[in-house]
Amino acid sequence: MSDWTHIRAFLATAESGSLSAAARKLQLTQPTVSRQVAALEDELGVMLFERLGRALHLTDAGREMLVHARQMGAAADAFALTATSQAQDIEGLVRITASDIFSVYLLPRALHILAERAPRLRIEVIADNGLRDLMRREADIAIRHVEPTQPDLVARRIQQARAYLYASERYIQNHGAPQSLQDCSTHSFIGFGDIDRMMAFLHPIGIELSPENFHFGSNSGLVGWEMVRQGFGIAVMASEAGDHTPGMVRLLPEMEVIEFPVWLTTHRELHTSRKIRLVFDVLAEVLGRKE
Repeated sequence: MSDWTHIRAFLATAESGSLSAAARKLQLTQPTVSRQVAALEDELGVMLFERLGRALHLTDAGREMLVHARQMGAAADAFALTATSQAQDIEGLVRITASDIFSVYLLPRALHILAERAPRLRIEVIADNGLRDLMRREADIAIRHVEPTQPDLVARRIQQARAYLYASERYIQNHGAPQSLQDCSTHSFIGFGDIDRMMAFLHPIGIELSPENFHFGSNSGLVGWEMVRQGFGIAVMASEAGDHTPGMVRLLPEMEVIEFPVWLTTHRELHTSRKIRLVFDVLAEVLGRKE
């Protein structure tokens, strides 16, 4: 029977497209991954990859083996989930993933409570604006603005967050403040990620913008928010961040509030773990409060 470490190296290489990417994913060196893939080829007596320069391409045999390797990978993930769910001591590591803005402005309130209630617990915050995969154990608990659809995930809507338009005192001093939604089209805005999606999001609210309104932006929420704080433009921001950042002004107070859901999500099996359940419940309790 083939060594699982060799199969795992093959699976990571096939899915990531290169030995170097697979090495980063597995937290191994590239030569180690290369040796493990070569060892699997020797064990099976088939060539799994064609090496064309630096590029790797699956052979016909490799494509067939990939189907089975993925099944084995899913089984290994399920095995790890089951083992974690049986841990009944309130200690060890719990990984929470949330957006960088959420991680900075909301999570610390819950972390203070957790430090008091479970001092032996270790918390790792993965500040990531992408969606980490709970099914693959990239995190134990996720805070998202989209309700998950996978049947193996448990989700709870913990709040209906509110967002408003904000600008810094510096920006208002230099450029003035918009006096109406229509007036926003004459001002500079900071882009957070996809500009087209931002414009489409603001359009139903009555804010008509074009790409020319976005001179600066970032895929990092914190970097974009710092641009707003430094006076480069206006942005929509959750009130937890906007109202608690010195020097920021909430614009157009008569504007209809922008609401969006906040979902707390974990794997169904992990929800039976005392440490995961404790963290999940504290997050729901603290972050669900109205400030």
